[in-house]
Amino acid sequence: MNIKTSLYYNIAMDYVNNKFDCIVVGAGHAGCEAAIACARLGAKVLLCTLNIDNIALMPCNPAIGGPAKSTLVREIDALGGVMGEAADATYIQMKMLNSSKGPAVRALRAQSDKRLYMDYMRNIIESTENIYLKQCCITEIKVENGEITGAIDEFGIEYQTRAIVLTTGTSLEGRIFVGLQSYSAGRLGEKAAIGLSESLRQHGIQTKKLKTGTPCRVDKRTIDYSKMTIQPGDEELNFYSFKPNRPVRPQYPCYLTRTTEETHKIIRANLDKSPMYRGLIHGVGPRYCPSIEDKVVRFSENPSHHIFIEPEGLGTYEVYIQGFSSSLPADVYTQMLRTMPGLEHAHIIKPAYAVEYDYVPAVQTTHSLMSKQIKGLFLGGQINGTSGYEEAAAQGLIAGINAYNYLNNSEMLELSRSSSYIGTLIDDLVTKDIDDPYRMLTSRSEYRLLLRQDNADARLTPTGHKIGLVDDAQFKIFTEKQELIEKEKQRLMETKLPATDEVNAILAKYGEHIERGMKLGEILKRPNVSYKILKEVDNETNALNIPRDVYEQVEVLIKYDGYLKRQEFQVEQSGKLDKYKIPDDIDYTKLDHISSETKEKLNKIRPKTLAQASRIGGVKPADISILMVLLERNEIARKVLS
Repeated sequence: MNIKTSLYYNIAMDYVNNKFDCIVVGAGHAGCEAAIACARLGAKVLLCTLNIDNIALMPCNPAIGGPAKSTLVREIDALGGVMGEAADATYIQMKMLNSSKGPAVRALRAQSDKRLYMDYMRNIIESTENIYLKQCCITEIKVENGEITGAIDEFGIEYQTRAIVLTTGTSLEGRIFVGLQSYSAGRLGEKAAIGLSESLRQHGIQTKKLKTGTPCRVDKRTIDYSKMTIQPGDEELNFYSFKPNRPVRPQYPCYLTRTTEETHKIIRANLDKSPMYRGLIHGVGPRYCPSIEDKVVRFSENPSHHIFIEPEGLGTYEVYIQGFSSSLPADVYTQMLRTMPGLEHAHIIKPAYAVEYDYVPAVQTTHSLMSKQIKGLFLGGQINGTSGYEEAAAQGLIAGINAYNYLNNSEMLELSRSSSYIGTLIDDLVTKDIDDPYRMLTSRSEYRLLLRQDNADARLTPTGHKIGLVDDAQFKIFTEKQELIEKEKQRLMETKLPATDEVNAILAKYGEHIERGMKLGEILKRPNVSYKILKEVDNETNALNIPRDVYEQVEVLIKYDGYLKRQEFQVEQSGKLDKYKIPDDIDYTKLDHISSETKEKLNKIRPKTLAQASRIGGVKPADISILMVLLERNEIARKVLS
């Protein structure tokens, strides 16, 4: 038997014996990223899913991106993840939101073909070496001496592994509600994952309940689009992935309608039939994506609410009614739906429903997304208390990378708040007690002008290359782009434009005028001037034919130079608190001059640095000052229990 045959035989025997390096539980957006990353790095991965036909399913709206979320997708791509690539390959509409506003809040949104997206992601998984797919429900984790040793499925089959990544979505003890009726399910048409929650609790991991929901799906042939406002895609396309040669696909419109006073009247008259208002659902729902009944009650002064009509794909009649999620009974929901313009004769294909499920508060995990209680156990996605495909995929990628790092005794990848939205997301989860489904917002980042969607590659591609998920060919494309950005920026700051009549005649069209010759970069700083205008007034700028992704970066760097330097100074100042490392085994109850409330919170979160401690809700600035003094005097070391 030669070496190659022997190696294949050993791998095959491991599979036959149910022995894997890592098990990923769940094949949604978090699970896909985790499995692909871990396998591409070299680990042998078992990917378990309740339904193998629902890999990468979008159970809610068929779209990727939007405010803040688009930055997460770009960061996933920059690190070597796959969500951006899949979104680019399967979009039916691309639209840049907030395009008239500053770069910190601009956001790309892709309306996706749901089935094509699932097929594309499954193809990546099935063509990735080292991934083994299996349809099964993991019901128990095996732990010895505080470390993962294996798992058991619903049929009693035991698997050996040293690392497990839990990406269970809404499946854990999931229960669906339609009006006052309910049944066990994680998603419509898919069973719940029963048993795993209890196994986690037996090993000292706390679980709680959350709630989310999804609107109905309607047959597009029963919609009168003439009564709605069309929402077309962009003529000038943008993409998520930084890879070259992204596909240009035909675009299809979405539509906009509104609720009416009659809609609200029906809702108010039937609140007693809502499981939320009857107290049957105990989990907290998403604050930033409320049900339509919550909107009507909480915002009673609003006579109407926007409702977006979004196609689910090219090969289906299903249309998603965004903004109209509800847990009211099916007959009441139908009445509500038919009060809106264009939906008077709508036929519902799939009902709206709410789902309540178990999650694991993420304060029990570290920034690597590994459990504090159990080594080798990683958690990513909705199980950590988040909502959204993008948030899930970002966590899954980090969890998958760190599962591999754990297996190889390598340094964990822990992104900082100042490096990325992913770092901000994870820091918020592990530092703050979050009681409702967490959604990424631009306002959650204090460094959002530095952490834009357009420069995600500049921030994270070197990290992705160092890890091994960004190959040399893509890294070469990245470095050439960065060199071109710096070269063009330098040229604009050095090249002077003369104040000729011809130049001023063009500038006058945009409300601008120059009295004397000025550097191109100085002209670009003016609010009314863009790089495209420079191409009109300067022959060299026009002749160079700089790629759009390059000149857009250059424009931001020059136009917002002062603001960027100010945020860089803030990062530097904040970094001073990060230098104060707090011992892992400190007993905060032994510290003097700190409030009991603060001691309780510090003992629960176990912050690694003074900067993290300062972000814990309820921890006062005075307490941070005392901790700083103790650290500087090295008095904390004497307080550590032996």
